[in-house]
Amino acid sequence: MTGGPFLAIDTSTTLAVVALGDDAGSPIAEDSWAAGHRHGEELLPRIGRLLEGSRVELRQLAAVVVGTGPGAFTGLRVGVATAKALAHALGRPIVGISSAEALLAAAGDANERLVLLLPAGPSDRVVVRRGTAPELLPGGVDPVVEMGETVVAVDLADRAPAEAVVRGEAARRGLAAALLTIAAARLASGDTDDLARLVPEYVTLPRGVRASSGEVAWSRDLR
Repeated sequence: MTGGPFLAIDTSTTLAVVALGDDAGSPIAEDSWAAGHRHGEELLPRIGRLLEGSRVELRQLAAVVVGTGPGAFTGLRVGVATAKALAHALGRPIVGISSAEALLAAAGDANERLVLLLPAGPSDRVVVRRGTAPELLPGGVDPVVEMGETVVAVDLADRAPAEAVVRGEAARRGLAAALLTIAAARLASGDTDDLARLVPEYVTLPRGVRASSGEVAWSRDLR
């Protein structure tokens, strides 16, 4: 199936997002909410209401798009698992998009030198620049910000400069639109992901679980 609306899901931040876009990436509808630890309870009902309000049936979806992080274990696990289950059940392609890439796109134009900061547990943070892999910063370590770079901080109200937090809030409000735009371009070119190989980028893991391929590299032992 080609053309038609597609569904985008992102659960990488404390504000979960679901959105519908047309084949050009223009938004049809979106919803966002403070998810807390209730992703598993709220995500499917929110998707259902979004589709119903837009008069779109599941079978009409042309693809499923999901933000892959970096983000915390619980939220990302639910979001990615839900997206993969829907894509599998519907027989539709899936597109995994770096949530950091989408946040950076929402935060400013491609010419701006942006440094994205995200939380990784109660004290660590993750730093991401365009075109580079996420890097975990241990608690107490600040990113090296070069001349001309601007910091964008998401979910770090008490752990980043105020101006960076304000810019991060704006980026998060634009996350759905950025996901739709990036996804539409990839779908138009046939650039989709293998359902079985698509994995999230976790920044916090349950006790006893170690990071592996596809996850943000940790700079110290998790024990």
